[in-house]
Amino acid sequence: MDEMDRARTEVELADARRRGWLSIKQAAEAARVSAKMIRHYEQVGLLGKARRTTAGYRIYDETDVQTLRFVRRARDLGFSIKEISDLLALWQDKERPGADVSKMVQQHVSALDARIGELQAIRRSLQHLADKVQADERPDHPVLEELAEAVGA
Repeated sequence: MDEMDRARTEVELADARRRGWLSIKQAAEAARVSAKMIRHYEQVGLLGKARRTTAGYRIYDETDVQTLRFVRRARDLGFSIKEISDLLALWQDKERPGADVSKMVQQHVSALDARIGELQAIRRSLQHLADKVQADERPDHPVLEELAEAVGA
């Protein structure tokens, strides 16, 4: 079903439930995301425009829930919205070359390694500052002085 047909699908809530469709709350619980995140993922294009009941309530099917689980797991792994969009396209393309997925994952690992290095440098700097501190009540605290030096630089 294309996006236009999907958007026009309006059914009574009782009929939707008989068909196995879920409310936004039920879909959120099934995918372990918030209803707010479902609306956000729909808005940014990670999830197709929701079907609606005749009363205007969003309804979702099992494919939508699977997509939400995919997105949640990708977010848990630190992928950006753009990267998740690309991964979804690859996931939905059953004829995709496996090398494309591997390349994306390796790029993400490299970016994580770089970020870990940055965080370790920040940690070392903070630990260096903390090591300078003595537990006293002086107003001229060494950490604040060093931070202030950076402001004047």
